[in-house]
This record gives sequence, C-alpha cells and structure tokens, in this order.
Amino acid sequence: MGKKEITRINKTAHDYGLQTIADIKLNDIGNTNLVTTKTLWSLGFDAVIANPIMGLDALSKIVKTAHNNNNGVIALCHMSSPEAKLSYDMNVKLSNSKLTSLYNVFLKWAISSKTDGIIVGATFPKIIKECKKAIGRKMDIYSPGVGVQGGNPKQTIESGSDFLIVGRTILNSKNPVQTAKKLQLASI
Repeated sequence: MGKKEITRINKTAHDYGLQTIADIKLNDIGNTNLVTTKTLWSLGFDAVIANPIMGLDALSKIVKTAHNNNNGVIALCHMSSPEAKLSYDMNVKLSNSKLTSLYNVFLKWAISSKTDGIIVGATFPKIIKECKKAIGRKMDIYSPGVGVQGGNPKQTIESGSDFLIVGRTILNSKNPVQTAKKLQLASI
C-alpha cells in the first residue's frame, strides 16, 4: 500500500468517527522518530504505538512533538504473546532504583512522559490490573491478544482494559460481522 491508499483508509475511518493508530512500536533514535511521526501524521494517523525501550528521554520527545501536533502516543508496556513474559517480566535495576520488572519501568515512563495510553496484553490480566491501579483514569489501556491469542474479552475489561484489540480474530473469521458481535456480547 502506498501513501494514497493509507491516507484514504485513515480518512474513511475518520468519516466514521474512528481514530487511527499506527501500530509500529516506534523505537529508534530521536531524529528517526521525528521523521517517522511526521510521516505518520501526514498520512492521517491520530496516534502511534511506541516501544519505551528507547529510553525515557526519547519517549518524552515523541510525546511532546505528538501533542504539539494534536496527535497521541501509546506506550507498549507488555505484549500479549506468551514469550513476552521472558523479557517484559524480566527484573531490571536502573541507577538509584530498586529491582523491578521491565514492564513496570515502561509503565512509570509512560506516566512521567504523559503518554495517552498504554498497551498491556489481554493474556496477562493480572498485569492489566496492576497497571490500571497505577494509572487510574489518567490514561487508557489498550489490550491486544483477545481471541486468537487466548485473551478473554470479559476478563480483560474486568481487569481494567479500556479498549480490546481484536483484529486477527475478526479478520480471519469466515463471518467477521458475526464474530465482532460475539466478541461484543462476550465483553459485557
């Protein structure tokens, strides 16, 4: 897909009152992040998902430039795949801090840099609860992994997620409309 097609898709989503999020897990040096986000905004995206592994300063710069352009940033705190536990649950020690999990570091950075939301996989409901307790209503939690990866929609929402990411479950379905309705009912 080229620029024209992506812009058209974003415009169509906006015509229906929907926001569009570039799920690219942005994670690079400052200048590359700046060029990337400028391109995304020119294509009509409303927000970008960023991976905080790049560091607090880089994440804060992305948030600042996004907010100056009326766009958003969603920080990746914990992925939904089972293997994510190996890295995101890993204990780390930053200078002058206690031993803590990597996802907790990312959560703290998301809060301090004032991101618009965080990603926490639906397959980790205890971590969703923990993150929701820390952020309250300051920002939203977006949870991928519902359906195909085994995340339960109702449990995910009850744990504190604000938005379910269900793309593959619907896209891979023989009857996407019916599948979407089932997911909606299952989340109530």
